[in-house]
Amino acid sequence: MPASYAYLGPEGTFTEVALRTLPEAATRELIPYVSVQSALDAVRAGEAEAAFVPIENSVEGGITTTLDELVAGEPLTIYREVLLSITFALLVRPGTTLADIKTVSAHPAAQPQVRNWLRTHLPDAVWESAASNADAARLVQEGRYDAAFAGEFAAAKYGLEALETGIHDAENAQTRFVLVGRPARPAAPTGADKTSVVLWQRDDHPGALRDLLGEFASRGINLMLLQSRPTGAGIGNYCFCIDAEGHIADRRMAEALMGLRRICLQVRFLGSYPRADIVPGEAPPTLPGTSDEEFMAAADWVARCQDGRF
Repeated sequence: MPASYAYLGPEGTFTEVALRTLPEAATRELIPYVSVQSALDAVRAGEAEAAFVPIENSVEGGITTTLDELVAGEPLTIYREVLLSITFALLVRPGTTLADIKTVSAHPAAQPQVRNWLRTHLPDAVWESAASNADAARLVQEGRYDAAFAGEFAAAKYGLEALETGIHDAENAQTRFVLVGRPARPAAPTGADKTSVVLWQRDDHPGALRDLLGEFASRGINLMLLQSRPTGAGIGNYCFCIDAEGHIADRRMAEALMGLRRICLQVRFLGSYPRADIVPGEAPPTLPGTSDEEFMAAADWVARCQDGRF
């Protein structure tokens, strides 16, 4: 397996900045790819050890391109996550003024994060989506668009200047990125972990989603992301992408996943990995009756009842 990480490129993306915060990135060749799909396919094809891609932002929620790629195709596993605070700069060719800007470009996930600023300062500008924010900057350099929303750090890379900086509609906006590789044993639990799965309902009936969520709720497991995605089988047919607090090695999580496997048409395990938003010592306590020790004590009690040792 090549010692390389694929990432959503080109050079100068927020994805690259977030990737470089991982200590192991210093020992890998970092290869930009033109899309999330191509970066993940590089892992599936054995061309890269892992791929680093955006999966969620705090303004719009899950990034559907990444979720859909993880839902479909050969299974992949999430091993790490990184949170990056996001503010945008308006990058232009030198000498461009706001009055000159007729077209702007960025990744589609950027638009909800700058929509109000755009409405206030460039109400007549036409939005054009790009494969990434850095790719939008490249297209501005080539003269295709007048301005791009990207990281200020991308300006020098593409011979542009930042006409405006610190652009964001929501304070403290963050994007979550994940390191994705081929399936393997999850790392040991840290005490502050997250488990990601995709669930397909066996059939559509009243309370079907409640039944799925009940497997988590009855075991005191908090959900951090719940997003439906169409299966492609027709209107009304959805699967559910879920992030839940805990690790598959935890008894409560393992039992929840077993329960889901019994009642779902399909369950895709996307991984258990350390949370980036807290350190292990700050993890929220489990609810009474949901610790590993209490699950083990309950299992022991059942075994004693089965043996007649009440």
